[in-house]
Amino acid sequence: MTKKNRRPMYLWTVLTNRCPRCREGKIFVTENAYDFKNNLKMHEKCPVCGQPTEIEVGFYYGTSYVSYALTVAYTVATFVAWWVLLGFKLYDNSIIYWLVFNGVTLLILQPPFMRLSRSLWLSWFVKYDPDWKEKKAIEYERVVKEQMNNW
Repeated sequence: MTKKNRRPMYLWTVLTNRCPRCREGKIFVTENAYDFKNNLKMHEKCPVCGQPTEIEVGFYYGTSYVSYALTVAYTVATFVAWWVLLGFKLYDNSIIYWLVFNGVTLLILQPPFMRLSRSLWLSWFVKYDPDWKEKKAIEYERVVKEQMNNW
């Protein structure tokens, strides 16, 4: 398999917020997760393959569960890392320091977590299509144009 024909990796696609169908187009309008006016604005369709990013009304409500799972996993990872690297002691404030560290970093990382959860959620419902250049993207029936981006 040549480098030109190689299929992009799933993890790279999700982490870089790419279209799950072609794995090339960017699904968000802006690259900057900290552009708070536009950080969740998505293209109506993938600019490369034409895959709709909103499959039905309220499609992205499920991302709250994904975002919750990501933040819990991050919290567990920071807890274990803190415990292994610095340790927790009974008579000092190390647990308070970890709680503050974890809370502050969760607030700072919330925009990327929200975008990552949307990218993951979309990738679970839209699969990679190696023949996306020859096939037209599916037009979903449950899309109501008046309700698009109405959250």
